[in-house]
Amino acid sequence: MARTIKDVAARAGVSFTTVSHVLNGTRRVSEESRRRVERAVAELGYVPSALARSLKTSETHVLGVLVPNITNPFFAELMRGVEDAARGQGYSVFLCNCDDDPARQLGYVQRLLARRVDGLLLANSAAEASTVSGALKQTPVPTVVVDRAVAGLDADLVRVDNTGGARLATEHLLGLGHRRIACLAGPLAFEVSRARVAGWREALAAAGITPAPGWLVEGPYSPAQGHAATLGLLADHPEITAICAGNDLLGIGALRAAAERGVAVPQQLSVIGFDGIELGGFVHPGLSSVGEDIRAIGERAAAVLIERIRRSASRQPSPLRELVVTPALILRESTGPVPA
Repeated sequence: MARTIKDVAARAGVSFTTVSHVLNGTRRVSEESRRRVERAVAELGYVPSALARSLKTSETHVLGVLVPNITNPFFAELMRGVEDAARGQGYSVFLCNCDDDPARQLGYVQRLLARRVDGLLLANSAAEASTVSGALKQTPVPTVVVDRAVAGLDADLVRVDNTGGARLATEHLLGLGHRRIACLAGPLAFEVSRARVAGWREALAAAGITPAPGWLVEGPYSPAQGHAATLGLLADHPEITAICAGNDLLGIGALRAAAERGVAVPQQLSVIGFDGIELGGFVHPGLSSVGEDIRAIGERAAAVLIERIRRSASRQPSPLRELVVTPALILRESTGPVPA
């Protein structure tokens, strides 16, 4: 049987307003009354209703977070940072996995808005701008976008310098003497993928290199795609001496393909990824990458969202912000000098 605040008040022999003050810390009560209320709560197993509190305060202390693919370690590490920062500020997190499906993402956004979440954190750009921005215009809520910008949506943005990171990765390979460098790109429908391809092209152009058409392979951000694409490159473009992968999962798949074909890494083929996921340091050989503290990005995004929520509640308008994280080289065993 569910207990109410009135049951607690009756057991403690105090008014229900006194119980409310004790539970919420809204007013000082006598030490004796506080002990009686706490004893009654324990004896009855009373749990305050978060829904009732939210109806009074117009706050749920819940953040809705949408990610494209929770099986990608990048988003798992990102979520850990979000959850850590949110919990430290008294917020819970409602996680939605969208599988890069526009209809699924829109459905989740509508459900989260219906449940009166205090804010949204979007790490997904699958849905068309009109669908997400349209839903949020009908029911405005503080929103922060992570990494993948959503065009047409007024929101704070926390992103990685994707073009600069891919340029850095390619320049590392060029510095090792490589000139025939392939690119395993993610889906080019994503702004993130296009930006990383642009960084690869910029670095090659600065070195006076024009990549052959077959050096660029597009596909999902997955180990299976990296494996299949690298098998194709090894068969069709044996001149390739290095691979710049659009993310670490593609790079891990490339390492597997090289091992299956007896191609030594890095003696015959160098591979570098992007993101710097923790898993990359535990494959063999360890995957070189350009990356950042992914958990710290999640923490920063959550902090920006909570600040936006509090400013909105106190009616303190502030301009939208774009925070850019600069990735750095993470050198492991998968890159080395060009074969003689």
